[in-house]
Amino acid sequence: MHREPEIVTATLRFRHAARRLATVAVTCFALTPLLAIEQELPLDYRLNEQVIMVPAGPQGEALLQTTVFRPNGDGPFPLLIINHGKDPGDPRNQARDRFIFMATAFVKRGYAVMVPMRRGFSNSTGGYVDHGCDMRANGYGQANDIKAAIAYARTQKWIDDERIVVAGQSYGGLATVALGTEAIDGVRGLINIAGGLRDDGAGCDWRAELVNAFANYGANNKIASLWMYGFNDSLFGPNLAARMHDAFVRSGGQARLIAFGPFKRDSHGMIASRDGEKVWWPDTERFLQEIGMPTEEVFSILDAPTVPKTDYAAVDDIEAVPYLTEAGRAAYREYLGKMTPRAFAVSSNGAWCWAEEGEAPEKRALATCAKTSGQDCKLYSVDDYVVWQGPRVPPGGIDGGQLASTATGGAGIGDADDQGPQ
Repeated sequence: MHREPEIVTATLRFRHAARRLATVAVTCFALTPLLAIEQELPLDYRLNEQVIMVPAGPQGEALLQTTVFRPNGDGPFPLLIINHGKDPGDPRNQARDRFIFMATAFVKRGYAVMVPMRRGFSNSTGGYVDHGCDMRANGYGQANDIKAAIAYARTQKWIDDERIVVAGQSYGGLATVALGTEAIDGVRGLINIAGGLRDDGAGCDWRAELVNAFANYGANNKIASLWMYGFNDSLFGPNLAARMHDAFVRSGGQARLIAFGPFKRDSHGMIASRDGEKVWWPDTERFLQEIGMPTEEVFSILDAPTVPKTDYAAVDDIEAVPYLTEAGRAAYREYLGKMTPRAFAVSSNGAWCWAEEGEAPEKRALATCAKTSGQDCKLYSVDDYVVWQGPRVPPGGIDGGQLASTATGGAGIGDADDQGPQ
C-alpha cells in the first residue's frame, strides 16, 4: 500500500520539565507516521560520565538509575546532587536526566555530580508514589530517594562526605526543600530552581497546596536554601513564587529568593539551556561561598566538538537548502525563527528535521531525521551558520520532490501538553 509522506512533530523524551518548557523540540517531515522517539545521548567522556544503580527504599530493594559526572582523579570531591522534575504521563517513559550544563559548571570547580532518577522514573525500579493534591506529602515522599542517594554517596571514597550541596528543578525543587526539614550529615545547602508541582485534577487547588506545603517545610527547616524563579515561568509565576517563599520564611525557614527576569520563552526551562548559566551561576556562587563550598574553577574541560562552518551558502538563503520542496522550504523558513542552539538536518529523499534548545540539537536532529526518513541524513545548518558538506542540489531534491508534493499541514513544536510538565 502506498503511504503518503506527512509532516510529523516528533517530541523526543529527552529532558524533564525543563526540557519541555525550554522548547526542546524536534519537528520533522517524515516518510512514515511517528508519534515519539526515545533518544539517548552517548556518555560524555569529557566529564567521566557513567550510569550506576543506587539502592533505595526501606530495605534497599529499589535501584535508582543515577548519572555520575566527576573530575579526573581519585578525589575526594565535594558533591552536587541534582534532582529532576516530572513529565506528564507515566514516569517510566521519562528519559534519564543529565543536567549537562549545570554538571559541567560544577565539575570544572572540582565537584562530583550525581543525578538520581527517583523510584518509578525512567529505568529506576520500584513504583512511583503519587499523593495527588497533597503537595506536602509529595515533597516528603520524593525526598526519601534523595536521602538514599546521599547515603550511598557518603560511602564512596571519591566523595567528600562533609561537603554536599543538593539542588532540584521543578518537582525536584519541591523535594529538595522537603529534604531540608532534616539536618542531614554533610549537606550544607539547598538550591531550589523553579520548585513546585502542578496537579490539574478536579478539586485540587494546587497553588494553595504548594503554599501550605512550603509553610510546613519552613516550620521544620534545618538547612539554608537558595531559591530561583523567573518572571515568565509558565507554571510557578512571580506571584506564586513570592507566596511560597513568604510562607516558608514566615514559618521560620532559611531561604533567599532570587526573582530573575524573563528567560527566553519560558524561564521554567532556564536550567536546561546552555544560556542558563549566566542567570543561575552568580547567585549560586555567592550562596556556595556563604556555606563554605568551593567556587573556583580548578579543572579544564574540553569544549564539546562543534560542526565546522562551510561557505556553501548564507544561512538565510532558503533556496540553497538541498532536497527541499516547497513545504520543506517553508519549514526551513520557520526554523530560522527558532531559538539557538538549533540544528536543521535533511535527507536526499526529501525528509527534513530541526531541533532547538537543550543539549546537542544537532545530534537530536540527525537521529530523528534518520529514524523518520528511513535513511541517513546530513546537517545543513547549526545555530546561525551553514555546515552543509554534501553536493549542491537543485531545489526540489533528487527524488524527494514528488514525495513531498503530497504533504499537507504545517510543522509545529512538539512540546504542547494539556497538563503541562511539572
